[in-house]
This record gives sequence, structure tokens and C-alpha cells, in this order.
Amino acid sequence: MKITRIEPIAISLPMAKPIKMAGVEVKSADNVLVRIETDDGIVGWGEAASAPTMTGETVEGMMAAARYLSPYFTGAALDIAGAALRMDRALYGNNGIKSAFEIALHDALGKARGKPVYELLGGKRRERAPMLRLLGSSNTEADVAEALRCKSEGYVAFKVKVGTGDPLTDAKRVWRVCEALGKGLLISADANQGWTVDEAIEFVRAVDGAGLDFFEQPVMGDDLKGMAKVAAASSVVIGCDEGVHHVEDLRRHHEAGAARGGSLKAVKLGGLRPMCEAAALCAELGMKVNVAGKIAESGIGTAAVLHLAAAVPALDWGVSPTSAYLTEDVLTQPLVFSRGHASAPSGPGLGVEVDEARVRRFAVDL
Repeated sequence: MKITRIEPIAISLPMAKPIKMAGVEVKSADNVLVRIETDDGIVGWGEAASAPTMTGETVEGMMAAARYLSPYFTGAALDIAGAALRMDRALYGNNGIKSAFEIALHDALGKARGKPVYELLGGKRRERAPMLRLLGSSNTEADVAEALRCKSEGYVAFKVKVGTGDPLTDAKRVWRVCEALGKGLLISADANQGWTVDEAIEFVRAVDGAGLDFFEQPVMGDDLKGMAKVAAASSVVIGCDEGVHHVEDLRRHHEAGAARGGSLKAVKLGGLRPMCEAAALCAELGMKVNVAGKIAESGIGTAAVLHLAAAVPALDWGVSPTSAYLTEDVLTQPLVFSRGHASAPSGPGLGVEVDEARVRRFAVDL
């Protein structure tokens, strides 16, 4: 079976409401889809979200990179390991768009073999996973109200976006959310690199006793020493996100005492197989794991995340599927989330059917 056609498609999907993070407010999902077609008529889909502050990739840049990489796939077999090697030899970095190609290959290969993607990743270890719900309005009353609504719907895991204001103001908001939700739930905060070391330390001291289970990426991703200083000053477990772009970055954080867990994303690591390697390393090192999509991906990217979440050794910090923050999707049938939990689709490949008419409706002409 050979690949006969590659088509990258830029899309912009509407979100239910903006999500505020340090340094950016995400108002729409601006992503690139990769459509792979084989000589047997099988179509595989992949997706990567633009992430200028995380990967340095914009939609325009990913489209250019996709066009550059496409000739390396045309006429090639559905060989995921070989494709990853070809991409890395042809183009440095650009892990986001490479992940879209890699996910599309998994989808096509799973369909060809009649197996769901989680079987290609080693098999299913869990039937469902708790979804980590984002609280990202930067408004205390709005975040508390949404937290209580989601708790009533069955959510058991939450993440408060901080780093958008001064540390003490954000700490007060986190306290209010923790008090409203009560005990027995997973509650975290994420600064998205928004603070200096001193500001992050001020925050962790202010939330001491609030009930946070972990605090993600308080300072710039490349500041291992700064992360370690925050970790040493904190009673809250520190996690890394923007600081992880290669599997070995997790080992570096572990050895430096900079983080005790990490958020694994395909756009940072380059696909599902590197995410599996990262999760295996976390298990070896005793680090906690969150499997996540970038804000915000369609049901294509979310399905890929759910397959990975089903297959990794441990999922201590839940799964973060991001299509739930969209008002419209590109699937013929939406993914089903039940009582704050999610399961991987069981059909071949990603297990979802893409509505190509919807794809064309949300396509952006660059």
C-alpha cells in the first residue's frame, strides 16, 4: 500500500468562549489538518494546532512546512518509523506539523489493518480517563461558577489558568476555586510560563494549603534552574509543559529537581509514538503524566489524544481533550464525553469519520 496524495488544510474553528492564558488569549482554533490518501482508497487524517508561544509554529508556517514535506511521502509505504526519520532528516524542528503527518499515518495504518490506533500503540490499558477541565476566564466568580457546574456534571479534575495577573490576585482566585470544589478532586494551576521565579515563588507560598495537586510551568520552559528554585520553595508538586519538546527533556527536569510530572502533547514531541516513549520514561522515573491536546483541536486531534490516553502506562493527571471547547467540529458524529470522562473511539484508525464538507467550510485560504 502506497501513499498517493497529501493535502494540508488550514482551518479556523469557532470556540465557545475565549480562554485566557499568560501572554495570549485564544479566541479561535487555528489549526492545520493533514489528509493522506493511499492507492487502496484509504484516507487518514491528522491535526496540529498552531502554538506560537509553545512550539513557535503558526498556521502559515505549518502549511509551508507541510508542502515542503509532502514530496517525501508521495509514493511511500505506510511506515511510521521510516516516515518520522525522513521528516527529521528533511526538516529540523517543526514538531507540530510533523505530528499531524504522524497521526494521519496512524489513522490510515489502523484502517488498513482494521485496528484502533491504541492497538498500534501497544494496546488499551484503561477504558476511560478523567478529563482535566480548564478554568480560564481570569475572573474569580466566572471560574468558580464553571467549576461548580462541571463538578455537577461529573468532572473530577480541574486546571485553573493563572499567570494572567499578579501572583497574589491569582492565588486568591485559586483559593476560591479550591474551596468551592472541596476535597477529593484533582485541582491544578497552570501559569504557562507567565511569571518570573520570584513571582512564581510568591504564588506557591500564597496557595500553600489551598489543596492544589500540582502547579504547571510557572516560569519559562528553558529555565531549569528557575523551575528547580520554585520546586524547592513549594509544597505543591511542580509540573512541566512548555519545557518539554523532546523525550529526554523529562529526564533533565527530573535530574534537576525541576518537575515531578509533565504534560505530554503531540505538537511538542512530534506525534503519538514519541508521546508513548515520553510516558514510558515518566513511568521509569516515577513522574506524573497528563496527556493533552493544544487549545483547541478538532475531534481529529482529540481522538488521537484519547487513543494515547488509553495506551500509556499511567495517567495520574488525567487527559485534556480540547474539542470540548469548540462550538462546531469537523466530525460527522461528535465524540461522546460522559460525566467528565472520555474514552477512545473503538473503530479502526482514529475511529472517527471526518465530514469533508465541514472541513471545506472551515478552511482558510492563505
